[in-house]
Amino acid sequence: MSLRNNILSYGSVAKFFHWAVAFLIIGMIAVGLIMANMENSPDRFKLIALHKEFGVVVLILACMRLGWKILDVSPLFPESMDKISRLGAKLVHSMLYILMFAMPITGWLMSSAAGFQVSFFGLFLLPNIASADKEFGHSMAELHEILAWILIALITLHVLAALLHHFYYKDNILLRMLPNFKGKSNAENTGTDTGI
Repeated sequence: MSLRNNILSYGSVAKFFHWAVAFLIIGMIAVGLIMANMENSPDRFKLIALHKEFGVVVLILACMRLGWKILDVSPLFPESMDKISRLGAKLVHSMLYILMFAMPITGWLMSSAAGFQVSFFGLFLLPNIASADKEFGHSMAELHEILAWILIALITLHVLAALLHHFYYKDNILLRMLPNFKGKSNAENTGTDTGI
């Protein structure tokens, strides 16, 4: 499998970033929902610490993923997709990229406003990026939660769209993000660049 993308499929680097970030974000959302329903306890504080640390990992991977996306080509949309569908796909992917950054940054701001530095698995502490401010911290906590629900909705839409393409339209939208997929004939992929 090629490291780089081509007009038919994603390369191994893009696939790694996609699945690594996807599994991390889904895990982070699950942990966030669990934490929200827990009473304050040592276990909850341990989960909060892990949530913050993996949030830093998500932010790092998001930066690397965006950098790779800028440097690499994007596979084409299938010819069967109309302009509205292509625009919708680009919009959802753009929003997912924005949230990949917004979620960890609002979490970092929330922690900073509470006066706590974020540890990276005990290796080092991230600097606070906001002054201690209870009201601001509360606002960031609310924004973080709202963004989480938006992210859940977008991930659900993204997954449903991929399944719709696979089972109804029977194109390679889903397959080309899976391991070992090398792409089909050009006849299926003569649309415009996905840009995603």
